[in-house]
Amino acid sequence: MDDTIAFYFDFISPFSYLAYQRLPAIAARHRLRISCRVINLAEAKLLAGNTGPTSRSQPLKRRYNQADKDRWARRYGVPIVNPTSYGPDRLNKGTFFAEDRGQTEAYIAYAWRKVWGEGGDMAGEAILRDVARHCGWDEAAFLAFTQSSAADQRYAAATRAAHERGVFGVPTMMIGEEMWWGNDRLDFLEEYLREHAAVAVR
Repeated sequence: MDDTIAFYFDFISPFSYLAYQRLPAIAARHRLRISCRVINLAEAKLLAGNTGPTSRSQPLKRRYNQADKDRWARRYGVPIVNPTSYGPDRLNKGTFFAEDRGQTEAYIAYAWRKVWGEGGDMAGEAILRDVARHCGWDEAAFLAFTQSSAADQRYAAATRAAHERGVFGVPTMMIGEEMWWGNDRLDFLEEYLREHAAVAVR
């Protein structure tokens, strides 16, 4: 069995935030590592043929999703607050800057705390500066990277690669070719890991 859980996410997704509150502990229990892979969720949906409106533009679904997010947050014992804006692209592209410096996990954990834990302005420059300071980076260099053509290209390539693996939404977790979509599938993921561990010791 592969020793890595590929974790596909987009900062716009509260359920990605919720999944990441539990996934590191699951990986640690089974001595696996997590490979965090940011994608453009809107583009991934289009590539998969999903041209429907966002949940935020559907009042009934939005009301249900809010209740569901609150339930999961209570179960996990973590805060969840709706952000003041929903423009994730620069924050998403910043993941590659973190990746190049070996700080991916620290970056996404702090960014999610600011966005979904505290209800920050996802699209605002202030949050980008805050994250850069937290990670010990030059703010100007980080901000410039999030608006660079190099970041755009990596973002598009990551999204295409995810689509080619069968990813159509986030959060998605994959081990080899096995895939689980949604934070509510973490139990199935861990069940799979337990079953494979039992087979390995026979």
